[in-house]
Amino acid sequence: MVDVIQYKKIGFLRLICVSLALLFACSISAQDDEYRALDWIELMPASDLEALWNPPEYINDLPEGSELDSIGTNSGEFSPADPYQSALVSTNVVEDLLGEEVKLPGFIVPLEFDDSMTVQQFFLVPYFGACIHLPPPPPNQMVLVDAPEGMEVDGLYTAFWISGKLESEVTENSLGTSAYRMQMDSFELY
Repeated sequence: MVDVIQYKKIGFLRLICVSLALLFACSISAQDDEYRALDWIELMPASDLEALWNPPEYINDLPEGSELDSIGTNSGEFSPADPYQSALVSTNVVEDLLGEEVKLPGFIVPLEFDDSMTVQQFFLVPYFGACIHLPPPPPNQMVLVDAPEGMEVDGLYTAFWISGKLESEVTENSLGTSAYRMQMDSFELY
């Protein structure tokens, strides 16, 4: 009789342990769901997106072998009246996203390190080589990320999901200008 009671107690304890494990797993899954996964295109206001999707004719009329500069012309003259050129340097943000907990995939452009070379501040950009090998993306396609806990980055070729609250703040740096800012809550490999 004692063995049956002990067996029932062990079964009850197992049930509690399994229940706690499931509750913990659901809690982790719910934490992941707290962050809205965004595509980079969602950070761009509709007017900027429209201008970039419909570039002006002069883009097609460039002489053979000429290249566009970072503002989309071959002469280097910026015209604020040109929606295309304005979109390439736009600091306009999507107001509805501000203050939201988001998860955004991208590449790291390190800005600040601690003594052990742990990255503590970086630009998150949508494609590899942005700001380093190529002209930077428009400011509303760059996010300045503060990572107070730091993050180890083995190589710049690695893409990450970065999670945190999205805010608006224009930050200029020699590598580029960002229109968004985020305090990183977590990161994971993409």
